[in-house]
Amino acid sequence: MGMRVTAMLGLGDWATFVDEAKAVEAAGFDAIGTVELGNDPFMPLALAALATKRVDLTTSIAVAFPRSPTVMAHIAFDLQKESRGRFHLGLGSQVKGHNERRYGIQWSPPAPRLQEYVEAVRAIWRCWETGEKLAFEGRHYRLSLMTPDFSPKPSGLAAPPISIAAVGDAMLRVAGRVADGVRLHPLCSRRYLEDVCLPEMLKGMAQAGRARANFEINGGGFVCTGPDEASVARAMDWARRRIGFYGSTRTYLPILKLHGLEELGQTLHAHSVAGRWDAMAGEVSDAVVRIFAACGTYDRLAGAIGERFGGVADMVDINFPLGTPAGFRRELVQDIQRIPIAFEEFSH
Repeated sequence: MGMRVTAMLGLGDWATFVDEAKAVEAAGFDAIGTVELGNDPFMPLALAALATKRVDLTTSIAVAFPRSPTVMAHIAFDLQKESRGRFHLGLGSQVKGHNERRYGIQWSPPAPRLQEYVEAVRAIWRCWETGEKLAFEGRHYRLSLMTPDFSPKPSGLAAPPISIAAVGDAMLRVAGRVADGVRLHPLCSRRYLEDVCLPEMLKGMAQAGRARANFEINGGGFVCTGPDEASVARAMDWARRRIGFYGSTRTYLPILKLHGLEELGQTLHAHSVAGRWDAMAGEVSDAVVRIFAACGTYDRLAGAIGERFGGVADMVDINFPLGTPAGFRRELVQDIQRIPIAFEEFSH
């Protein structure tokens, strides 16, 4: 199997999403992804499920804790059924401030809670699919009631794979222990993946007796491309803004510190505290962008992705610039899909 490629689609206009989803499938992408920022990540995938036949559909990611495991299980079960087995649930914990002050929910250590959340969702799915009695007893979630009227009919399909977003050591071990894959943060270098992420995920896999071949690593990092150097520069400017924004959060300081960029992180954080959001990108040099992104024109794209991600990641996210011819986009995707990967298949 070769590198898998996801197209991350914007969610602002449902009227255009169906056509975009069809175009992504026609171009040979492996998956359509949505993010949970200013819009719901699930609704557009429901539209895509009915408009496509082959391409996988994934949230990358949906925020877990504001939705109970039962609510999440219902959404994912329906999308898996309506897509005929093409849904992949990507979950993330979000940070403390957003959970408490944006969602209004109580915070607790996220790694053990997300592990329990994944286990609870799977227990609900087994209840619906096999008739197994729901009897989940955890520290955060206790689930023992599931009556026929509130249970969907069995789908006859495998349970959706679950990937979780992970940055810190504890969450990386949880991913390896209980998830089917990991969604690494865009602010992730190859060195951080090799030196920090992969060893921790392998520890988790060893604890659960799981194999790397059954675990999919998505990202992390950016892809900056286009037909010419000017287009690549524009894509790098977009990545520069994202790197500045992410780097301003102290959660990601260890990643910057690994590359001797601790002072940059402190400067970016100071900008965020002062509300100087527009000043952040100017602090991020081209050299820093290239630490976190595979950058290259179309003719060098597969090589850049192979150098940046090859051998350590199994899937990358790519958004080609508007106007890229469909046939040309298909050829580029095929070139990337020839890059060897370690992932083989999910274990269930």
